[in-house]
Amino acid sequence: MHETKRQIFDEIRKKYVQLTPEEWVRQHLIKYIITEKNFPPGLIAVEKKVEYNGINKRADVVVYNKEGKPFLIAECKAPSVNITEAAFQQAVAYNYTLQAKYIVLTNGMQHFFASIDYAKKQLLILTDILPYTEL
Repeated sequence: MHETKRQIFDEIRKKYVQLTPEEWVRQHLIKYIITEKNFPPGLIAVEKKVEYNGINKRADVVVYNKEGKPFLIAECKAPSVNITEAAFQQAVAYNYTLQAKYIVLTNGMQHFFASIDYAKKQLLILTDILPYTEL
């Protein structure tokens, strides 16, 4: 018997994708960013190619500002994966190239938000991200 894999429609990529645990988290984050924080879907990229140390990687979610520059990078893990220092370092590595102001880490159960002040070389832990209209 042939088993059909569950899929979900990704409104950003405009296609159906396999509904893995990580994809479940990514889709919920995207919905949150759009519906609760009012970010325009046109400013969101999913699985954005990022080159780091000559190696091509993919950032789970990248949100751009009005000028088209990366503003927020998000790393999504499956709910069964704990958010660790290694996950944070992964997001920071991707952000080395993108230079986004905000970093989000989530496994759907735990969420970590941070803001980077590049001039002061400081990382500020936040409780949430600001709505698009307040940025």
